[in-house]
Amino acid sequence: MKSSGNNFGALLKDLKPKQLIRINLGLIKYKQAWEIQKKLVKVRSKSQIPDCLIVCEHEPVITMGRGTDKKNLLVSKKILKERGVELYEIERGGDITFHGPGQTVLYPIIDLRQRNNDTHKYLRDLESTAISALGVAGLTAGIKEGMTGIWVNDFKIGAIGVAGSKWITYHGMALNVNVDLDYFKLINPCGITEYQVSTVCTLLKKQMAIDDMNDLLVEAFIRHFGYNNIKVKNIDQMINKKGG
Repeated sequence: MKSSGNNFGALLKDLKPKQLIRINLGLIKYKQAWEIQKKLVKVRSKSQIPDCLIVCEHEPVITMGRGTDKKNLLVSKKILKERGVELYEIERGGDITFHGPGQTVLYPIIDLRQRNNDTHKYLRDLESTAISALGVAGLTAGIKEGMTGIWVNDFKIGAIGVAGSKWITYHGMALNVNVDLDYFKLINPCGITEYQVSTVCTLLKKQMAIDDMNDLLVEAFIRHFGYNNIKVKNIDQMINKKGG
C-alpha cells in the first residue's frame, strides 16, 4: 500500500501542542490595553509568539465601534468627564458599549490563518465560550436571534465586538460580572433599547469573585478553541523582547 507523506506530515502537525499564552493585565486603562493588543497583533502576524488571550478589567470607558449610531451616546462629553468616563472611537465591529470595574474583558490575539480563515466559526466559538462558562457558574445563557451578545432570558450580560489585521484577531468579548449597571444609563448598549443589561451576580442572586469567573472563561476558551498547552507570561516578555 502506498502512503502519502503529505498526510503523515499533516497528522504530525495536528499532534503538536496548540499553545496559548494567558496574559493577566488586571485593572487597566482602555487605551493602554488597546495599544498592547496592537503590539501583540504585530508580533503574532510574524509568528514570533503563539496565540494569546488577554484577561483584564477596564477603568470606566465607553467605546464606539464601526457600526455605532452616535445617537446611542445619551450624554455630553462634559458629563462623561464629570463621571470619570473616557470615550474612544475604535475599529472593532458593533455599536457602543461600556467597560468598567467588575466586568471581565477577554481579548484573544489569534491567528485565523491556522483556523481556515473562518471568522464565522471564531465568533460562534466566542459565544460558546461565554455560554459554557456561565453554565458552570449556574446560569443558562444563550444568544438571541437578531441581537448581538450573550443573553440570559431577556437580559444581556455579555457583548462581543472583534477586529482583525491580516487575519490576526483583536478586541473581543466583555462579560458583566458585578459591574455598576448605572453606567449603562449613559448609552443605549449596543444600540439596544427594548431589553436591559444585567450582571452574573444579579442573576445568580449571590456574589461571585471576578477572578473565579475569569478562570471559568479561560477554561471554556481552551476547550472551545482546542488548546492543549497554556502558559502565563508577563506582558513585557511578550512585546519588548520581540521588538513590538
